[in-house]
Amino acid sequence: MRDGRWRRVAGFRVVVSWPEAGYAAPPVLLGGLRARIAGMAGLLLILAGLGTVVVVVASQVHAPQPASSAAGKLGPGRTRGPVLPRSQPVSVDIPAIGVTSKLLHLGDAPDGTMAVPDLDTSAGEAAWYKYSATPGQIGPSVIEGHVDSYHGPAVFFRLGALRPGDTVDVRLADGTTAIFRVTGVRQYLKSNYPAKDIYGKTNYAALRLITCGGAFDYATGHYLSSIIVYASLISSRPA
Repeated sequence: MRDGRWRRVAGFRVVVSWPEAGYAAPPVLLGGLRARIAGMAGLLLILAGLGTVVVVVASQVHAPQPASSAAGKLGPGRTRGPVLPRSQPVSVDIPAIGVTSKLLHLGDAPDGTMAVPDLDTSAGEAAWYKYSATPGQIGPSVIEGHVDSYHGPAVFFRLGALRPGDTVDVRLADGTTAIFRVTGVRQYLKSNYPAKDIYGKTNYAALRLITCGGAFDYATGHYLSSIIVYASLISSRPA
């Protein structure tokens, strides 16, 4: 620009060109241009961040929750059903949800509640509560497992997808496999936990499968509900 000059307008350095004839083009504010570019860059960063959040949320896989139609019954009704002699459980298989796990044997935690598998080392394993009946004995036998862990889905992630009529196979130390049929799948708020229905005496060989469910409380780091599967012994396979 042969005739261009450098001037300042309102504190900004301005490039102006004054032709000999006609009107001059509007001045370009270099400082304002830089501000606009910076603003656009900031907006693009914000949009990129929001896009990342949307992708992460959309990619999350949530554990299935029990349908109201799966509530079923707590037990087989008046039928007592078969009974097996005492033998500690070794493993559990749940074909309908693709679960196969050896069984840990756990008791009570220091606070008196039922101990749970270690989230870091045993999230992929279920545990039998050793103070409950062995599977196939009269009374409730309790097996628990985590729904998820710090790294993703855990052993009972799909427990809520079970339906009445599905089967649960528990292999015992004596080689027998106890076969249970699901009678009901229910979800309870932990504040309204039906301990009597889960751990109370029964006149048949009962099985309870337990995991967490419902909403997750980020303040406490715990789920607000529990998913309980009720099942009863229908048969067994010898060693």
